[in-house]
Amino acid sequence: MSQGECEHDKQGQGQVALVTGGTGAVGPSVVRCLLQAGYDVRMLIWGKMSMNIIPAGATAFAGDINDRDSLKEPMRGTDLVCHLAAKLHINNPDPSLRREYWRVNVDGTRCVAEEAAVAGVKRFVHFSTINVYGTSTFPNVFDETSPLNCDSLYTQTKSESEQIVLNQLPATVLRMAAVYGPRMKGNYARLLNALRKGCYLPIGTGQNRRTLVHQEDVAQAVLLAAAHPQAVNQTYNVSDGEIHTLDEIVTAMCNALGRRPPKMRIPITLAKMGAAAVDTGMFCIRRRPFARTLLTKLLDDMAVDGSRIQSELGYMPRYDLQSGWNTLT
Repeated sequence: MSQGECEHDKQGQGQVALVTGGTGAVGPSVVRCLLQAGYDVRMLIWGKMSMNIIPAGATAFAGDINDRDSLKEPMRGTDLVCHLAAKLHINNPDPSLRREYWRVNVDGTRCVAEEAAVAGVKRFVHFSTINVYGTSTFPNVFDETSPLNCDSLYTQTKSESEQIVLNQLPATVLRMAAVYGPRMKGNYARLLNALRKGCYLPIGTGQNRRTLVHQEDVAQAVLLAAAHPQAVNQTYNVSDGEIHTLDEIVTAMCNALGRRPPKMRIPITLAKMGAAAVDTGMFCIRRRPFARTLLTKLLDDMAVDGSRIQSELGYMPRYDLQSGWNTLT
């Protein structure tokens, strides 16, 4: 099966699906899979957006998740809502962003959920994140029964949004592992670019654990959550089914780029000293490759079990670590 081709049985024939956040990193894959599964797909588009981002066959509606009036028309007659729109994680956000995170991730989700309930939507698939568990410690692994440890504006608001949809509708919450693919942004995009340029040196042992999922497998999970009767009012972690070390991820990236993995390493103590020096202005550097926040993210351990969605819904990720990163080169 080629990249971008979705497994489906025309499960959505005759049904209408509304997707919020459909032009983001993951949205186009979700929209395309819904179209291939037979859904009549509507997309809620915020702001000025080039129409070439809208997949052929989908209908775009201008609107805002916080504007109930703009939600009513696209919500009318809708069977399924896939709510992807959110203010995403950024490193070390300014506290002044608290109101914006709450407005988008909590109040916006509440507006969408309440309008969906009024419209009689049959299924609501809500995107969340495995980051609501906080960081893990070897050898512990988080699963859906693990207590939450929301230590950022992003995770606090995503946890709150989960409860909103589960209390309002027949809903399924999908807690996404770190999503990667051709449209990815953020820390993994920066890491891949650094490896491409040959300017990355591993820090520490590289044995801290990570949990990932390819954007095309995310779309497969959405199709299952949209139709499987057992998915109603459930929460699932979505990953590639494995837990990887950072070294394994770097090696897979390098293999995809046709480069040898870097052999030299920077001791953690030395890296922390360098990050502190940059952050305090000791060096006149405009960009901050060793900033402490980025260093912390690089060294974080995030091990999450994604087996429940496989055993209960039959989810089978198609991309392992190497085949996934091969799609980016």
